[in-house]
Amino acid sequence: MKIRSLAILSAVLLTASSAASAQETLRLRIASGHTQTNAYVDILARFFVPEIVKRVDERTDYKIEFIEGYGGAMVKTADTLEGVQSGIIDIGAMCFCFEPSKLPLQPFQVMLPFGPMNPTLSLKVARAVYDSVPYMSEVFEKEFGQKLLSLVSDQGYNIGTTFELTDVADMQGRKIGGAGLNLKWLEFAGAVPVQAPATEAYTSMQTGVFDGYIHYPANWRNLKLYEVADYYTEVGFGSIVWHGVTVNSRRWESLPQEVKDIILEVAQEYELLTGTENEANYAKTMDELRELGAEVHAVSPEVRQAWAESLADWPKEKAAELDAMGLPGTQVLETALKAAEEGGYVWPVRYELK
Repeated sequence: MKIRSLAILSAVLLTASSAASAQETLRLRIASGHTQTNAYVDILARFFVPEIVKRVDERTDYKIEFIEGYGGAMVKTADTLEGVQSGIIDIGAMCFCFEPSKLPLQPFQVMLPFGPMNPTLSLKVARAVYDSVPYMSEVFEKEFGQKLLSLVSDQGYNIGTTFELTDVADMQGRKIGGAGLNLKWLEFAGAVPVQAPATEAYTSMQTGVFDGYIHYPANWRNLKLYEVADYYTEVGFGSIVWHGVTVNSRRWESLPQEVKDIILEVAQEYELLTGTENEANYAKTMDELRELGAEVHAVSPEVRQAWAESLADWPKEKAAELDAMGLPGTQVLETALKAAEEGGYVWPVRYELK
C-alpha cells in the first residue's frame, strides 16, 4: 500500500512539474524616454503591462515577463524609434514629434491648429486617418522594422507663461518654447519660437532663457512649471495624437499567435483609455493648477478666431510640401478635417488644401 501511495504521489508531482515547465516565460523589454508623470506612460505601466501579463497567464500556456524602463532608463525621448528598430527594446512608447525627418506626416494634427480639444474626438480623427491611409501604419514596418500597436491622445494644448496673456499683442517679442512643429502656431503672435523639450522648460523659464512654453495642463502640473510661470492660458490649439506604441517586427513575429492576439486586444483598449482618461481629467487638472496658485484663464473667442485665421494658409503649405516629398499629405489632412466635422467639430477656420 505504501509503495502504491508513493507511486501515485510521484506521478502527481511529475505531472505538476511537467505542467510548470510547459508554461514558457516570454520576456519583453518595454520602455519610454518619458517618465510616468506623462499620462500615456502612466497608463502603459498600470494598465497595458499588467493586463497583458494577466490575460496571457489566464488564457494561454505562456507567461509574460516585462522588463520596464521609463524616464530614459533604456532609451532617451528622441531615440525610442531607433531603440525599437535596433532591438535594444522590444516595445517603445514615444512621441513622433522627435522624428521630424523620419516621420514627417505623423504630426498631421499639429498642421491643423485649433482643432478639437477633446482627446477622445481627436483620437477618433487620428484613427480615421490611420485606417484610411495605409502609409501611416506601413511606414513603421517598411522603413523602421516595427509594428504600430497603439496611438496615444494627449490633453489639449495651451500656453503657460511668466507674463499675463490676454491678447495676441502680449506675445510680441516673447521667447516661447515648444516641441518642434507646434512652434509654427506662434508665428502670427510675433513670439520668438525656441525649440526645447518639456524637461528643460522649468529651468529655462526660471533663468529667463524663454518666457513660456506650449503644453497641455497635466504636464504643466506634473513638471511643476506653475512654480516658475504663474500664468496658464487656455488658447485651445487642440488635442494632438502624435504619441504611439510600437513593437520590434522581429520580436513580434517570434511570439505565439495567441499571445500576439492578446497584446493587440490590450493595445486597442489602451489606445481608447488614453483618450477617455485625458478627457475626464482635463477640467480637474485645470482646477488643480488653480489650487496650486497658477493664474488660469482663457483667451476670448475673438482672439482665438483671429489667431486661427492668421494660420489659414499654413495647412495648404504643409500639404503641398508633403505631397512634393511623395507622401499623402493632402489626403491625410483632408481626411482629418472631414473626420473632425463628422464627429461634430466646427473648425474656426475651414482650411482649404487645394
